[in-house]
Amino acid sequence: MTKRKGLRRKLAERENLQPIRIAVLSGSTTNEVVDLLELKLLDAGFAPTFHQSEYGRFYVDAVHDADALIQFEPHLVYVHTSVRNIQRFPPVGCSEIEFEEHVKTEINFFQEMWTSLEEKIGCLVIQNNFEFPSYAILGNLDATIAGGHTRFVSALNLEFARRAASNSKLLVQDICSISARIGLDQWFDFERWFSYKINTSLEGSHAIATSLTAIIRAIYGKARKVLVLDLDNTLWGGVIGDDGVEKIQIGRETPVAEAYSAFQQYCLSLRNRGVLLAVCSKNNEEIAKQGFEHPDSILKLEHISCFKANWDPKHENIALIATELNLGADSFVFVDDNPAEREIVRAQIDGIAVPEVGSEVAQFARIIEAGRYFEPISLSQEDYERAALYDQNSKRTVFEGKFADYGEYLDSLSMTAEIGRFQPIYLERIAQLTNKTNQFNLTTRRYTFGEIESILTDPDAIGIYGRLTDRFGDNGLISVVLGRRKNDILDIDLWLMSCRVLKRDMEVAMLDTLIEYARGMGVAILHGHYLPTKKNAMVQDHYTKLGFETVSQNPDGSAIYSLETKGFTPRNTHIKIMEPANE
Repeated sequence: MTKRKGLRRKLAERENLQPIRIAVLSGSTTNEVVDLLELKLLDAGFAPTFHQSEYGRFYVDAVHDADALIQFEPHLVYVHTSVRNIQRFPPVGCSEIEFEEHVKTEINFFQEMWTSLEEKIGCLVIQNNFEFPSYAILGNLDATIAGGHTRFVSALNLEFARRAASNSKLLVQDICSISARIGLDQWFDFERWFSYKINTSLEGSHAIATSLTAIIRAIYGKARKVLVLDLDNTLWGGVIGDDGVEKIQIGRETPVAEAYSAFQQYCLSLRNRGVLLAVCSKNNEEIAKQGFEHPDSILKLEHISCFKANWDPKHENIALIATELNLGADSFVFVDDNPAEREIVRAQIDGIAVPEVGSEVAQFARIIEAGRYFEPISLSQEDYERAALYDQNSKRTVFEGKFADYGEYLDSLSMTAEIGRFQPIYLERIAQLTNKTNQFNLTTRRYTFGEIESILTDPDAIGIYGRLTDRFGDNGLISVVLGRRKNDILDIDLWLMSCRVLKRDMEVAMLDTLIEYARGMGVAILHGHYLPTKKNAMVQDHYTKLGFETVSQNPDGSAIYSLETKGFTPRNTHIKIMEPANE
């Protein structure tokens, strides 16, 4: 206990922790899970405050007695229930029709709770699904016949997934898979249940807290984005510079070679769902690239978004990779079989994740997965195409070097932008951007999906998005501006843009459209706000560059800027503006 308090105090002393209020409604005692969750969230950069329901009152507190919950004003509600909280299992001899009725009744119980939370609180709800029962009374039949508890849990979990897929404010934590990985015999602890109503073992509580932290990191845009890989004895067996490409271990010929192929397949799977791959290796670049030409290599050079192979220190090369990808090092996970290299990188780069993968390649993927670094809460088309978008940026950089005049370069890109008011189809991407954009972000205010959705019907709010396409491809939705009118003044609460379209004049085009909409609402003056953070210094002169005048500037660096809409003339000259399809 003393050790935990000391660690908590040390973690809480760090600067710039993000406050977050979490309500935990539970069917069991959750103090242990909450204590672990607090440490993990502090380590992840949050300053959490918790509200916990009494044991077993999750439904009552959500539906009938929600005053304390409402007063707490949570950012997130976590409903932690277990197989012990299922209200009524079907009897052993029930028919298929009766089985479906039992499923429907149980789901309605939970649906009533989720609906109540949405109506009374309106924030995101994280609901775990169910682990399988500790006993299979019917043996193998428990999973197949209508009266089997295992089959009933499977049906409920499937219905939970369906409800979450159709409700953007409901996320499911997959306790069923988490408990399976640990093993049900290690998941349940009957003595703790009978004595304290704690449902899981300490190992189980750790797993719940780790998984929940990963989900919260993803909600707030803190999931990692880049996997940086060493080469020799990490992506293939052997040292390519000494052994030659023909003798590195990769393919199906030996168990070791097969293990390296399996790890490459795992890396490729991450890339295919939006995680960028980069190489950082102490090697001759020309020789290192030959490894990807090996006929059994699953990863090819086109899968690597940034390649650094030389004899410089690895932490220096990773810093260069971060610069080239326009991402912070806290977006990176570094994998290297060499413990000395791992330790140097961990010590030299603040915020980077360096898992202790050891030297057994067969364990690499399992250890990376245990860290839950790349947890998503949703996958958009932009995620699937992320690697391609960064590849396009590399081509733009090469293309830029052919022009002496920057304006000529911008015109040569043949840029087309779609800029318009928020539309339902884009809300998920907009919420995602508000929670993960840190550098080109004037205020770094975070918004939930529900808050973004409410902009659609707020007559005093303006929310506009921007999409940008050029000769190299579609950059997707990359900019968001959000303002709120008070009398004839519009306060710009949020202005952000993806760094992959920096210096393309997209912010100029966004301002033109913002003023057009503001005039339509009777706004005479725009107030732009700048709140400095560790990461957004690049936009401290954003408003002055756009012609705003300084209204006030505080010692902490925060400032307010002003621009009159009367007499403003559009300034964009390099981007062709297309009308939004649904306006």
